Amino acid sequence: MIQQLKQADRWHGALFLAAMSAFSLVLSLIRYHITGSYMYIFLNWNLFLAFIPWFISTLVMVYGYQHKKRGLILLLLSWLAFFPNSPYILTDLFHLKAHRSSAPIWFDWTLILSFAWTGLMFGFASLRDIESILAGWVKRKYIVPLIILLLFIAAFGVYVGRFLRWNSWDIVSSPLDLGEDVVMRIIHPFRYVRTWIITLLMGLLLNMMYFSPRILKSAH
Repeated sequence: MIQQLKQADRWHGALFLAAMSAFSLVLSLIRYHITGSYMYIFLNWNLFLAFIPWFISTLVMVYGYQHKKRGLILLLLSWLAFFPNSPYILTDLFHLKAHRSSAPIWFDWTLILSFAWTGLMFGFASLRDIESILAGWVKRKYIVPLIILLLFIAAFGVYVGRFLRWNSWDIVSSPLDLGEDVVMRIIHPFRYVRTWIITLLMGLLLNMMYFSPRILKSAH
């Protein structure tokens, strides 16, 4: 795998993401060592879930599945199922309101933001891969609208995960119950106004965060 990453010119990016992940892990271990509390250890699991879409898109980009369309579609659907886990860690900032005196709140704030930013970088890096894949399937003018749509889908996924407490695995383990929750919000949007307000705001935020670097780059 390492050799393939080097050949695909993805090695430095992978190392940087690994370093960010290690930094987050070390912060969580320092907190545990000082306080003896497991309070934020779960962030490592959330980061692992955020890593999965990057891993899937990397497999596609490194090994290529252009000649196996069914396999590629399956991988992309798996990517879409896990992609919302990347921005989801942003909502772990909610846990600060349950702050305890076992650690300074500034440390916990830094800890959560470290995980959240690393998760976002995994997600955004994988989304860039999806852009490259789409470039071989659709006309160039449709790519940006599709990416915008995917980010709003991710925002809806964040809502489903944070407020309805579903996760990516439930697509397989409880598809009917999950599907009912999702469909009800689509066919009766005015019953679930909060759902769509949160989805809209989170979707706008994710789009601004994703497109800001290229907009600023093009401005120079």
